[in-house]
Amino acid sequence: MEQRSVETQVSQAVDAWLRWLPRWEPATHRGRVAPCRRCIGSPVLSAAGLGADVPHGVQHGLSTRVKTIIDHAVAEYTSRNLPMLQAELDQQAARNRARSYRPSEGLDPEFEGLPLDPDPVPGAPFLFTIGGLAAEVDADIPELPPLTDEAKAALRQEVGLADDYANLIGREVCAVLLHHRLRIQAAVGQYVEPQIAAMLEELTRSLDAPFDPNGDPGLTEP
Repeated sequence: MEQRSVETQVSQAVDAWLRWLPRWEPATHRGRVAPCRRCIGSPVLSAAGLGADVPHGVQHGLSTRVKTIIDHAVAEYTSRNLPMLQAELDQQAARNRARSYRPSEGLDPEFEGLPLDPDPVPGAPFLFTIGGLAAEVDADIPELPPLTDEAKAALRQEVGLADDYANLIGREVCAVLLHHRLRIQAAVGQYVEPQIAAMLEELTRSLDAPFDPNGDPGLTEP
């Protein structure tokens, strides 16, 4: 992938994220216990200047869009240079198309890669889960045929080459993102920080006045 193409795609991804950001609102539901493997420690987010003080939803919307750029570049490289890995991926894709229920496909970037179900609440089990339903469908699809030891060794070598190429493209993407940091941070200051400040102000008011002054006087402290 040429450098100009990387620059263009990253710029378009940032533009799309900036168009989405004004619609972002802080989550009001209970936070997840498990960290997002796509975002935690991401060099993409570091290059973009989105640190740990930025809400995860804001981070995820950008990291997913940028990951798509890297994934497409690696897919093109694989199709041209890594025939065994490409054949394995083609078989897996055909297996996936045979699934009648694919809840993780076709999601907006802001939701792609997130867990399908919320974290369970102790003592309140789910009647069913989206992940469980998808696993039931997967169980009915035949497994891929086993590989010989020689094929496994060759496949591992091609996977290593694909990983090396992914790291190369990732570094290029991060270098390009550095040039977009100012407008990314300006957008966070305009659309995200005021909402966080409003939430903190509301929390401070509720802590300073834990009892409703308009309620029953008998419920207030002396």
